[in-house]
Amino acid sequence: MSKLTLYNTLTKQKEEFKPIADNKVGLYTCGPTVYNYAHIGNLRTYIFEDILRRVLEYNNFDVEHVMNITDVGHLTDDADSGEDKMEKGARREGKSAWEIAEFYTQVFKENLVDLHITEPKIWCKATDHIPEQIELVQKLIDKGVTYETSDGIYFDTTKIDDYGKLANLKNQELKEGARVDMGEKKNPHDFALWKFSPEGEQRQMEWTAFSRQGFPGWHIECSAMSMKYLGEQFDIHCGGIDHVPIHHTNEIAQSETATDIKPWVKYWMHGEFLLLDEGKMSKSADNFITLETLKTRNINPLAYRYFVLQAHYRKQLNFSWEALEAAQTGLNRLYETVRSWQNEESKIGCAEYEQKFLDFINDDLNISEALALMQKLIKSDYPIHAKKATLNKFDKVLGLGFAELKEEAEIEIPVEIQTLLDERSQARAEKNWGESDRLRDEIKKLGFEVEDTGDGQKIKKI
Repeated sequence: MSKLTLYNTLTKQKEEFKPIADNKVGLYTCGPTVYNYAHIGNLRTYIFEDILRRVLEYNNFDVEHVMNITDVGHLTDDADSGEDKMEKGARREGKSAWEIAEFYTQVFKENLVDLHITEPKIWCKATDHIPEQIELVQKLIDKGVTYETSDGIYFDTTKIDDYGKLANLKNQELKEGARVDMGEKKNPHDFALWKFSPEGEQRQMEWTAFSRQGFPGWHIECSAMSMKYLGEQFDIHCGGIDHVPIHHTNEIAQSETATDIKPWVKYWMHGEFLLLDEGKMSKSADNFITLETLKTRNINPLAYRYFVLQAHYRKQLNFSWEALEAAQTGLNRLYETVRSWQNEESKIGCAEYEQKFLDFINDDLNISEALALMQKLIKSDYPIHAKKATLNKFDKVLGLGFAELKEEAEIEIPVEIQTLLDERSQARAEKNWGESDRLRDEIKKLGFEVEDTGDGQKIKKI
């Protein structure tokens, strides 16, 4: 059996995965800040984390997966200034911060279902764990690594000698004010553990602690909640690549200081950006696309999952509608193949392909190679029942829903679509390829896909 190797951001190399406990894996994945819709760039990270969990389980590990819901404390500026994103979202929509949090949490969970992302075993909301966060801040105060300003309690990063090891910050020039407006902070990288509510301002989410009304800093929640559910040291912590220099760096600093355990987390893993027009997709830049946007364009959410799986999680991926539509076409062809196998009883699989698949996924989640192997399997000379059995095993990791497919029922073609099909048939007879392509696109906008075969036009619902 091939050994599972994973790239560890902390050590900057691929390592054989060895859990702390024999067969149990503690996995913490940074969840959404529920003030707006998750965009498809965010969702790329959750797909990568889902693949990681599925690969671990494929290797027979028992995974305790914890994901947080950030519903307070995440400021609009990662540098501990600006407005709380929940309060901003509430003002934007004329609702309470609690209503905003509940609405976008439910939308996010629906996104996970649509994308076949396995739900974590434990959901934990920041607002449900305020006592744990206060206790952790107090522990850091008692250790003498904090100081107080007029707007909060801050961690003094000069009190530890290895601050920034995850992002290799020691080798970067640190100039006062280069990253943030210093305000009352003593050092550029110091960060808020607890923020005091501004004088004269009534916040919707605030608690009494440290003799003042206030709310937790963003980073403290993940440390407090992960340690509550996974212990003071656990196996894997994941998130987007943008979490490395600030959020995860600060989590490490406060957690290792509080527990005196190093490393706090053995393996750190990060998913790369999804790029839109060569720029990072982000809510702050107002250039984000949601899963709902895809649905309105008749894109199957699983086509997006399939699109994402074609690139390694540690490589940036350029998004385009053309590439996504090509992924949908490719996925539909796969579905057609699997449906054509419906009458075949799944028996013993193809051991040769199953071993190669395991080798690929265990090589730092090399799913793109696993997909290429899947195509080779489909075209191979193995009996269909064997290919079907092996493909169903592959799908325990890929999550594309092959086992759920049913033989496609004959579809009812609306009059409008039939008219366009007739016009397209005429255009093709006249070799008017431009008009044929235009009509095909028009049909697609109406939720149907047409394919030209030796027996004429074949139509199916997207």
